Amino acid sequence: MEQILQTTYLWLKAGHIIFVIFWMAGLFMLPRYYVYHQESAPGSDEEAKWIDREAKLRKIILTPSLIMVWLLGLALASSIGAWSQGWLHTKLLFVVALSGYHGWLVGYGKKLARGERTLSGKALRLLNEIPGLAAAIIVVLVVVKPF
Repeated sequence: MEQILQTTYLWLKAGHIIFVIFWMAGLFMLPRYYVYHQESAPGSDEEAKWIDREAKLRKIILTPSLIMVWLLGLALASSIGAWSQGWLHTKLLFVVALSGYHGWLVGYGKKLARGERTLSGKALRLLNEIPGLAAAIIVVLVVVKPF
């Protein structure tokens, strides 16, 4: 029985890492797409292509990856009994924040598709740094387990 639990844990962990990579890649790409979208002429064919690309990135990569990250992550936490550990609580705080950032990006993409360009390209480039900072903190929390 112990062997089955260990094998299951390793598969959960591998799946979680794989989908974190997919999700993070999408979170890095989407703001960059928005920069290019905003630099395109309103109503142009190029703008229509960016709207389509953004929607595909959200529907094919970002949202499914987000769902799998949460499902596999919760299963992992349960399998190792980590619910009482401080590092997990802090990690969850950052993952909730990243999930909110994801939702905000989706909302901003819908605004862009309607022609509302409320942020500058520079602001979008700065926002592109959020996932990297969050990922660095999360990795330290998981690997070092400082508390």
